[in-house]
Amino acid sequence: MDSKTFNEETTDFLTKLVKEDLENGEYHRPVATRFPPEPNGFLHIGSAYAIWINHSIAEKYGGVFHLRFDDTNPVKEDIKYVEAIKEDMEWLGIHPPVYFGSDYSERYYEAAMQLVRKGKAYVCDLTPVEITAYRGTLTEAGTDSPYRNRSVEENLVLFQGMREGKYPASSKVLRAKIDMSSPNMNLRDPVLYRILHAEHYRTRRAWCIYPMYDFAHPIQDFLEGITHSLCSAEFKDHRALYEWVLRELDVTEPPKQREFGRLNVSGLVTSKRYLRELVEGGFVDGWDDPRLPTIKALRRRGVTAEAIKRFVQEIGVFRQNSTVDSAMLDHYIRQDLKERAISAMAVLHPLKVILTNYPEDQTERLRLRNHETDESVGSRDVLFSRELYIEREDFMECPVSGFHRLAPGSEVRLKGAYFIKCEGVISDPVTGDITELHCSYDPETKSGSGFQGRKVKSTIHWVSAMNGVSAEVHLYDKLLREEARLAESDNDWKHILNPDSKTVITDAILEEGMKHADMKTTYQFIRHGYFCLDSRYATEEKPVYNRVVSLKDSWKKGK
Repeated sequence: MDSKTFNEETTDFLTKLVKEDLENGEYHRPVATRFPPEPNGFLHIGSAYAIWINHSIAEKYGGVFHLRFDDTNPVKEDIKYVEAIKEDMEWLGIHPPVYFGSDYSERYYEAAMQLVRKGKAYVCDLTPVEITAYRGTLTEAGTDSPYRNRSVEENLVLFQGMREGKYPASSKVLRAKIDMSSPNMNLRDPVLYRILHAEHYRTRRAWCIYPMYDFAHPIQDFLEGITHSLCSAEFKDHRALYEWVLRELDVTEPPKQREFGRLNVSGLVTSKRYLRELVEGGFVDGWDDPRLPTIKALRRRGVTAEAIKRFVQEIGVFRQNSTVDSAMLDHYIRQDLKERAISAMAVLHPLKVILTNYPEDQTERLRLRNHETDESVGSRDVLFSRELYIEREDFMECPVSGFHRLAPGSEVRLKGAYFIKCEGVISDPVTGDITELHCSYDPETKSGSGFQGRKVKSTIHWVSAMNGVSAEVHLYDKLLREEARLAESDNDWKHILNPDSKTVITDAILEEGMKHADMKTTYQFIRHGYFCLDSRYATEEKPVYNRVVSLKDSWKKGK
């Protein structure tokens, strides 16, 4: 990811901290940062933000950036997530060296044994429920475990037995011996190791004990030479334990954990837990549903890596967890696409128009630009014929004040073509729905002819009925209702999901050139927004398009 916004005048607090450490000579190794996802889900827009922060700071100071899989929990992790995360990172334009926490299993064990020998860790037989009860509350000190004063020798034997699989899951844990009265709950003899009789996707059955994240994390950082362990704000209270582990292991030039605010985006779900509930509950169309903020979903929706980079760069670095308006994300998607999208005419809700004075056996080719403002993109031929389709919303039989499109007796220009006037309206005798318009065209008004005889107030797009391409179009909106609050939902998704988050149009008609649409190309459907082929459902026989973003921009910089 491009880190061009990190220049010498950068004032964000994390960059300042790193700069001060370097100036003070605290490290005799290059700056090193890492992104440590657990392979139990997919990356999302918040992940991209964390990746950018870590990668950019390392790049600014000529350092290194690692991708490390925190795979020390065999119950939830899977190789499919590893491959998906690597693929997403590459798509974002980052190709870091890859590390696995599971490769350090022996080193974690050695570190734990070192703590046991120092009298800083002990094997505890309390159940998980009892451990929680003994920890106390935010206002009351915890109570020592009855197993806290076991001898070093006994703890060594018991911990060795845990490794050898002599005990059932949850029957014993290894705990740090710190302070059960500490105001920081994370220091009240936290669990360092637990027993899990499960097969790991990489180490298989080699281990039946696994370290907790708070114990493995600092050891991983130290082993990889990380200087600055930059993580989200929820880990701030865990920093004391991070530092305790490194201090008790007698680490020199220990890495520093520093925190930044987590990114949330209005109307989007970025919690891994909630994302999993949405997917597994069938509320969305898989992890790549275009309404989700996963990188897979954004890619399928048609968002580019460049747009995501620009978005996270413009946000800056938060100190506290913050929510950004989704309109800002849409703004940078739109800014990116308007330079590269190819123009096309698409009628989403067709209404047939017959030009009664246009010869039945005549057609002609009209020249339209491929980009509204960039002539270098070239142009294309579009067939014009007697029978056309226009947008149903572009006609009003009884026009209201301010409506300047087609109406009985009124005249509009067909884009790149002629003026037409509505002469007659055909309706279904049963339903009363308008089924067809009879219009006349003025051959003298052809676009590019220099005609100045009169003006019209509106130009509308159209598609020839002779060779229009039938297509399905998906329009997306925010997944959550505006007033939704996830924390208050009690997992009742039906009450907080926006029922209009996805609209499927099955009878859209596109101009003929879209028969040869490219999966890698984004198209600007005139007046409708930016669209791309759906990588999951589109076929040659049935093109399916996703709207990436609308044309309307409601976000302004500095708003």
